[in-house]
Amino acid sequence: MKVKLLYFARLREQFGTGMEEAALPAEVQTLGELLAWLRGRGDAWARELAEGRAWRTAVNQDMAGPETPLRDGDEVAIFPPVTGG
Repeated sequence: MKVKLLYFARLREQFGTGMEEAALPAEVQTLGELLAWLRGRGDAWARELAEGRAWRTAVNQDMAGPETPLRDGDEVAIFPPVTGG
């Protein structure tokens, strides 16, 4: 399965890219599994996507949680929480 990954704000800066197409291994079927797979890249990925860090996720522009299933062609966004004023 292939997905489009979008990174925003500090994540884009830390990862050195704002977007990538990723071919996921067969065992990655949910958003939570995707995040674990990304953490496995180490360095900035493990640090920025660690449990307890502030970030949010969306699949196809809908807020999503770790149990959200992924499908071929999905767009997954990972971004810091936004506050307004």
